Amino acid sequence: MEAFKQPAGSINTDNITPVPLSAYVTQTLELYFAQLKDHDAVNLHTMVMGEVEKPLLEAALAHAGHNQTKAAKILGLSRSTLRKKLEHYGIS
Repeated sequence: MEAFKQPAGSINTDNITPVPLSAYVTQTLELYFAQLKDHDAVNLHTMVMGEVEKPLLEAALAHAGHNQTKAAKILGLSRSTLRKKLEHYGIS
């Protein structure tokens, strides 16, 4: 049996440890606060959730082949909650 050979220029990801998503969030928030300088952050929770939730829903839908039932299960939401969120963000 012939051994599997990686295509030239490809990257072997077998030994790569994924960086926790929280590390990216922390880094981004630190940058955000640094850019605020002397201004106060207002409604930060709403802003962050709005920035994160839409791409999260889109990614889950894409991963589920646009099957809303599967996407809801991936997200740990009921299908009706997912549908409400999709409507809220204008995602079809």
